[in-house]
Amino acid sequence: MKQLALDIGLAPAATLEGFVASGNDAALAHVRLWAESDARSPVPTLLWGESGSGKTHLLQAARHALLERGARVGWLDADTPPGQPFDDRWDAVLMDDCHLYTTDQQATAFNWFINALAPAQGPARWVLASADRPPADLPLRDDLRTRLGWGDVFALQVPGEDERRAVLRRAADARGVFLGDEVMDFMLTRFSRDLGSLMHLLDRLDAYALRTQRAITIPLIKSMLDDE
Repeated sequence: MKQLALDIGLAPAATLEGFVASGNDAALAHVRLWAESDARSPVPTLLWGESGSGKTHLLQAARHALLERGARVGWLDADTPPGQPFDDRWDAVLMDDCHLYTTDQQATAFNWFINALAPAQGPARWVLASADRPPADLPLRDDLRTRLGWGDVFALQVPGEDERRAVLRRAADARGVFLGDEVMDFMLTRFSRDLGSLMHLLDRLDAYALRTQRAITIPLIKSMLDDE
């Protein structure tokens, strides 16, 4: 029987401080201003970029910052069941990976968007969304696509290798995990190099190292792959 890993070393919550900007400074400053200030304009924001550019991290970090300030937040992603009603108590609406939404989820997103910008009561809410391409190219219903594109739009750049290493190092340190340079080289040359995949790989390695009571080394990585 495999030993279950304890709830130590789990991935820390995404934060604005933990985001490596590296060419995305304007987007980070914009999201920080919105998430950490009560003076928000009703203009929506769309972050777009290819996988590994940090879109989901920024949305999760914005949600974390808003919740820390006591705000109520609506969250919609490709795993959210469609048909969820808009909540008038929300202070902001976050929509992740809009390009993946089903027809029903698009209907939910449009409903949330309209109610956020023109709520039945209270001021307009901030809408922060993400996608993998510019708004004009999104495979969405026209009314949702055009609304996602009429506000502030930021194109996120994928971090270079030095930045990827910095993110991996920071994430490992936050978990109390040591990644040697040879392990880092192995991860960056043998696996998908986008940050989302690398973070998922680190999560798997951390859990496997805890379960087997071993340090993260290249032999441990190979052993994990063999076991899986």
